[in-house]
Amino acid sequence: MTEQKKPEGGFAGETIIEDVVVASIAGLAAKEIEGVASLGKSSVRRAFAEHLGGAGEKARMGVNVEVGKKEAIIDLFLTVMYGFNIPNTATQVRSKVATRITEVTGLIAKEINIHVVGVEVKEEQPRPKVE
Repeated sequence: MTEQKKPEGGFAGETIIEDVVVASIAGLAAKEIEGVASLGKSSVRRAFAEHLGGAGEKARMGVNVEVGKKEAIIDLFLTVMYGFNIPNTATQVRSKVATRITEVTGLIAKEINIHVVGVEVKEEQPRPKVE
């Protein structure tokens, strides 16, 4: 996003918000929704990023963005927890991401495309053996 204004102090300049920043914000917002297990296309890539990357890298994993001057298009690749309604979860993710993007950057989320790439089942606790 580029902004060209003279603030009250009289200093002119540009504020540029990089795609990776918007991707991080979108990823963190999506993870706030109950039912979202993870972001990313592959559990191997996700594990690698979590091991080597910082918080920003983890948040961007599974998020692609195109940022214009006033709008952004966001693609999220989600794994949803088994038992959660996928359309409802996607609606909640869209709402949360759109709100966070506007609050933090001032951009309008023109499109938020959700790609559900997997379903995660919680592992049950092992049952004790009865003798």
